[in-house]
Amino acid sequence: MVYEVRESHDSQWAAIEAVSSKIGCTAQTLSNWIRKASSPSSPTPSADPRIKELEREIRELKRANEILKVASAFFGPGGTRPPFEVIWSLIDEHRKAFGVEPLCRVLQVSPSAYRRHAARLRDHSRRSVRAIRDEMLAVQIRRVWQENYEVYGARKVWRQMHRERQGVARCTVERLMREMGLCGAARGKTVKTTQADPGNASPRDLVKRQFTAEHPNQLWVADFTFVSTWQGFAYVAFIVDVYSRFIVGWRVSRHMRTEFVLDALEQALHARRPKPHRLVHHSDRGSQYLSIRYSERLGEAGIEPSVGNTGDSYDNALAETINGLYKTELIHKRGPWKSVESLEWETLKWVTWFNHQRLLEPIGNRPPAEFEALYEQSQAAIPVAA
Repeated sequence: MVYEVRESHDSQWAAIEAVSSKIGCTAQTLSNWIRKASSPSSPTPSADPRIKELEREIRELKRANEILKVASAFFGPGGTRPPFEVIWSLIDEHRKAFGVEPLCRVLQVSPSAYRRHAARLRDHSRRSVRAIRDEMLAVQIRRVWQENYEVYGARKVWRQMHRERQGVARCTVERLMREMGLCGAARGKTVKTTQADPGNASPRDLVKRQFTAEHPNQLWVADFTFVSTWQGFAYVAFIVDVYSRFIVGWRVSRHMRTEFVLDALEQALHARRPKPHRLVHHSDRGSQYLSIRYSERLGEAGIEPSVGNTGDSYDNALAETINGLYKTELIHKRGPWKSVESLEWETLKWVTWFNHQRLLEPIGNRPPAEFEALYEQSQAAIPVAA
């Protein structure tokens, strides 16, 4: 009633006096009633603590839900509990948003354990002996991996570190490489490049898939592969000494005519100077290797030719293996290739690294050059022993 007649009076008190006289109460009593009706109702003392407790629980549940959302995205898929290092990283990243205690409670880890981790980050001298050694080994592992075209896996890195007199377990190398995201190169499928000429007479297969030799310059295998560049296809030929896997000749060309593989042969003959009639040259039935010019050059050098069957990579498996390593460790890893010139330069560096640094398991995890040097030392010691 007071609100209804308020506009027809000069003030609210005048409206209260007019209404109070009509309902039979004092103006002060009516004013008190209006004041109580206008103020919000307060909860009873017995219900107030319970409401506050429920509100606090709701806030904690909402915060825990947000933490779990962040943790699920951070940890990724997987049903096992992540390592403590991963949990510490999550807490480090989100401690300002949620606080350390709530994060530890939701992730079910001890706050004191996290504080010890934070103290080790501030003072490196408080870290464990294993952590300090892992940090030193990680530097060496990355160095070995990078110095070897980033193609070595854990086994080759472990072998190379032992050659450098660095004692470390293979499982440790595997663990640290996995933590650093380092991995070796993986082979891909090969592409057939052999184009046999049915009109050419073929030499016999003198190797019979037995790619073994007792000394250098006893058996060479030859093959070539192709590489896609921005200027078109390039072709790369290799000649490999079976005894040590040493690449004795190679050539990069824009075509795959006979001159291309003949240049690789000339390089091999100049570098190795094999004795006549003591060396076998094995290849596939590609028309380049069966050409008259190539066969005549082999005859002039006193080299016995040998070829495998058409379309059977096993008959020239060792040469195919070198092609596969070349593609995996250089072409696929360093591409795309803009020009044939850049491809030739990088191939030169790769061949030098392969011959003098790369560890090969078939020859005792040694580089080819070192394996041949050991053979020369053994031959030089024979007259002394006699």
